[in-house]
Amino acid sequence: FFWVARMMMMGMHFLGDVPFHDVYIHALVRDEKGQKMSKSKGNVMDPLDLCNKFGTDAVRFTLSAMAAQGRDIKLSEQRIAGYRNFITKIWNAARFTQMNECRPQPGFDPTKVSSTLNRWIVAKTAEAAARIADAIETYRFNEAANGLYQFTWNTYCDWFLEFAKPVFQGSDEAAKAETRATAAWALEQILLIGHPVIPFVTEELWDKLAQEYGLTRPSRLIRASWPNYPNLSAADAEAEMDWVVDMISAIRSVRAEMNVPPGSQLKALVKDANADTAARLKTHQALICANARLSGIDASNEAVTGGAAQVVVGEATVVLPLAGVIDLDKERARLKKEIAKLDGEISGLDRKLGNEAFVAKAPPEVIEENRERRQTAVDAQAKLSEALKRIS
Repeated sequence: FFWVARMMMMGMHFLGDVPFHDVYIHALVRDEKGQKMSKSKGNVMDPLDLCNKFGTDAVRFTLSAMAAQGRDIKLSEQRIAGYRNFITKIWNAARFTQMNECRPQPGFDPTKVSSTLNRWIVAKTAEAAARIADAIETYRFNEAANGLYQFTWNTYCDWFLEFAKPVFQGSDEAAKAETRATAAWALEQILLIGHPVIPFVTEELWDKLAQEYGLTRPSRLIRASWPNYPNLSAADAEAEMDWVVDMISAIRSVRAEMNVPPGSQLKALVKDANADTAARLKTHQALICANARLSGIDASNEAVTGGAAQVVVGEATVVLPLAGVIDLDKERARLKKEIAKLDGEISGLDRKLGNEAFVAKAPPEVIEENRERRQTAVDAQAKLSEALKRIS
């Protein structure tokens, strides 16, 4: 800050002009415990060593994702290794599209796709590009990196590519051709919007895809234009597919909370569904069953007897009968035991944080660590309490 202030004053005094109009002051990079790095402590992490060990893109992405304004970065090798998995995810997504013959199509017009799934991913891609561009332009690099992560890993890989598998394996050639072209187009947009943060893997894939499919690129990726689709939206497709994602996610959460065995298929009952929801259930039933591990979905407003978990999605209530699938008494006992354990942990942390002597003497990073532990315990307890409520 003082160097910036000095340069501003010197420039205005001697040259009559400000030397720069935008100044980005980044956070201090500390070790994983929040300690300032120093040779005497032996906790210095050399960026060159990290780049050699994990890859430059992984280090760049980690620092970008953690660069929240006004907050120091607690850097650890485990975190870099975690973000390296994201780089691998992009590479694997490119391999998946290649294996399923998703070739970039010259002249592909994203506004002309017709299927609900493809209109949804096209609109989501345009939104992600605009959101990440705004974050970069306003120096919110952590939001740009995390926006790229969420769109690529969750929206594109976890949802779109999974939903596209039945299309690739189906017999509708027109649907396959459109979905393949859309998948290839969206992947190229990911390379474009990811390039500022992870330039090496994106440039490598940009070149490899061109070589694989005999494409003539007008320029290298670093000189390519940023994706800009201001009028590309599909509110109806987004509402429909977002509902499918919410439905599958809600059922998966219940299965995880209730310790339902992965191989067990449940029969879902949907109550109080309106006409739109009923139509969506009919259209996407096979997709929901495959991704949520259901044996079927029925619309029913009858009361369910016996143990069952319920979750609300939109205006409808999804009922998952669990009798005979799990031991309900044993599950209730397990949940109560976990809740009591967390209650004791929270009480202990409250006593520690409420101790004036501890707060006065403890380093700020230790206090922050205890606050984070308490919040994690509170969140976990809330989830377990909700799970217990569902089967009580």
